[in-house]
Amino acid sequence: MIEVNRDGEVWVFAEQQDGKLNEVSLELLGRGKVLADKLSVTMAAVLPGYEVNSLADELGAYGAEKVYLVQDPLLHEYQTTSYAKVLCNLITRHKPQIVLYGATAIGRDLAPRIASAMRAGLTADCTDLLIEDFKPPRSDQVHKNLLQQIRPAFGGNIIATIVNYDRWPQMATVREGVMPLPSRNGKLKAEIIPESVELSPEYLPLKILERHTEQRKVNLKASRIIVAGGAGLGSRENFRLVWDLANALGGAPGASRAAVDLGFIDHDYQVGQTGTTVRPALYIAVGISGAVQHCAGMSQSAKIVAINNDPEAPIFQMAHYGIAGDLNDVIPMLIKSIKERK
Repeated sequence: MIEVNRDGEVWVFAEQQDGKLNEVSLELLGRGKVLADKLSVTMAAVLPGYEVNSLADELGAYGAEKVYLVQDPLLHEYQTTSYAKVLCNLITRHKPQIVLYGATAIGRDLAPRIASAMRAGLTADCTDLLIEDFKPPRSDQVHKNLLQQIRPAFGGNIIATIVNYDRWPQMATVREGVMPLPSRNGKLKAEIIPESVELSPEYLPLKILERHTEQRKVNLKASRIIVAGGAGLGSRENFRLVWDLANALGGAPGASRAAVDLGFIDHDYQVGQTGTTVRPALYIAVGISGAVQHCAGMSQSAKIVAINNDPEAPIFQMAHYGIAGDLNDVIPMLIKSIKERK
């Protein structure tokens, strides 16, 4: 644990693989800048790797004011022990007050190791971050400008706000897609600060012989139109209606967790708390009841259309437009109308 440093910077762990930044790191730069401005401190990125100079410039273009760059051949491939040593050394050296990580496979592996080593708190899978004052129960002391770490809890049935006022740095992992991606500005330049951390082969307990990466079947985060189906479709065969409507609109198919669990479609297409968070221009929910867990992943859509045979379904409460009817009748009519207009 490091001492509380009210002037400490806001840091974002810049996750990269094969010379490419993970998009969630860029999303965090946008929110990190908001938090840093509220605290009147600097927002910085921490970039470990090898031969990643160009990525430091890219982080600057997305708003990082500083980039702490650590390059070493031993950091070419991600391993928990070596990356944790780098982050722990830099945290001890510079004493940031907030450190943010993407809730990716790497972020979920790395952040708990650092939290344990630094004896700091960590909130996982946040969906929002704010800076506000906090007064503990049964206490007259007010802690100014703490990180409010907001995440779903108890299966998404409540939204919890977690604060950490006595164990710093304040740390959180943040789900992909919940923060808007900031605009790239090639005129922005970050101050690049080369850092060195002594590493040796003992920090690489594993030898990576081969690495196989399986690409996602669909990029829901980049889709402007999504047609998502739920358990109300009834079968994998009937789910074809969702694919047909998505194709007619030039969009992508999606699904609720219930539809994925029933085997109607693969997990890559899942939208919601345990799937992908999306914010398309148009989101059509077909046969989806509107559970809190699903709505958490699509509530930021610009326009939401719900199709359900139950007029009391919760999804209608958040939809901009609703169609109460049998989807087996409604969807073919929609597809026919779209094709005729084209």
